Amino acid sequence: MFFASDNGSAVAPEVLAALAADPGPAMPYGADPVTAEVTAMIRTLFEAPEAEVALVTSGTAANALALATLSPPWGAIFCREEAHIEADECNAAEFFSGGAKLVTLPGEQGKLAPETLAAALARFAPGDLHAARPAALSLTNVTELGTLYRPAEIAALTAVARTRGLGCHLDGARFANALVAADASPAEMSWRAGIDILSLGGTKNGLMGVEAVVVFDPARADELRIRRKRAGHLMSKHRYLALQMRACLADGLWLRLARHANAAAARLAEGLAALPDVRLVAPAEANLIFADLPQALAHRARAAGAVFYDMSREGNRVRVRLVCSWNTSDAEVDAFVAALA
Repeated sequence: MFFASDNGSAVAPEVLAALAADPGPAMPYGADPVTAEVTAMIRTLFEAPEAEVALVTSGTAANALALATLSPPWGAIFCREEAHIEADECNAAEFFSGGAKLVTLPGEQGKLAPETLAAALARFAPGDLHAARPAALSLTNVTELGTLYRPAEIAALTAVARTRGLGCHLDGARFANALVAADASPAEMSWRAGIDILSLGGTKNGLMGVEAVVVFDPARADELRIRRKRAGHLMSKHRYLALQMRACLADGLWLRLARHANAAAARLAEGLAALPDVRLVAPAEANLIFADLPQALAHRARAAGAVFYDMSREGNRVRVRLVCSWNTSDAEVDAFVAALA
C-alpha cells in the first residue's frame, strides 16, 4: 500500500529491459543515434517539427532551466501558491535564472484563474524601474492538488500572459496523466494552448530518472542548450537517458502507464468517498488524491502497512495525500480502503 509518491514507484520493466540491452559505445553528450531518435519521436508526438528537446535527470532541473530560459534575473515569474517550483525545488528557478522573483498567486482547486493573473499583472506598472519585470507564467498539470487544467483553461491563462509579453511554461511532471484524463493530444495540451516550454515528466511515470525540456519556440533553443551545459546537466552518457525515454514513448507505453495510475486513483477515490468520515478535498481527476479524515484512521492505515504523506492537521483530523502509480494494484487500493473502514 505505497501511496507516498509516484516517483517512489518501481521502474517499468520495459524501461529496465531497454537499459539492459546496452547499445554499446556511442558519441557522448547527446550526439548519439538514440538521442536523435527520441528527439524525432517527441517532435512527431507534439506535431512540432522544430521543437528543441533537452533531456535532463530531474524535474527540478527541467523546471529551473526552462524558467531561466524564459526570465532574466530581474524578471517576475508568476505561479500558483504551493506550486512545485515554489514549495519543493529549493529556489532552483531563482538560482538558475540568476535572481528572478517568484510571484505566487491564490487559486481554487489548485488552479489559477485568468482574472487572478490579470489583477497580479496590473500591479506591475510597465517600465517601473523599482519592481521586477513580468517575464513568465508557470502552470502545473496535473496540479499540486490533483486537479486538471484542460486545454481551453491553459489557453485562457496564456492569453492573459501574452498581454504583457510573458513566456509560458508548463510543469508537466505528470503530463501523461493530464493527457489521458483530458483526452487531449500533446499539442493541444501544450503549444496550441500557448505554452512556450514544457517540462515533460518521465520519472513519475515509470522511468528510472529522465525528464525532457521541450522548447516550442526555436528562437529560445540555443539559450536552453547552453544553459543546460553550463548547469552541468548535459550528461556524458546521454544515450542512457534517451534509452529510457524511447522505451516509454514507444507504442504508447507512457500513456498506458498513466492511464493505469489514473484508474487506480479513481478506484481509490470511489472507495474513500463511500466511507462516512472521509472527505475528498478536491476532485480526483488524475492520479493524486487529497482526503480529510480523522487522525485515528490515518494511524490505523499506517499500522496496516500503508505509506502516505500527511499534509496538514487541524484538531483530530488530518489532510493526507495519496498518489497512485503505474503499478498500483487493485489489491493495494482495496486493502487501504478496508484498513480505513
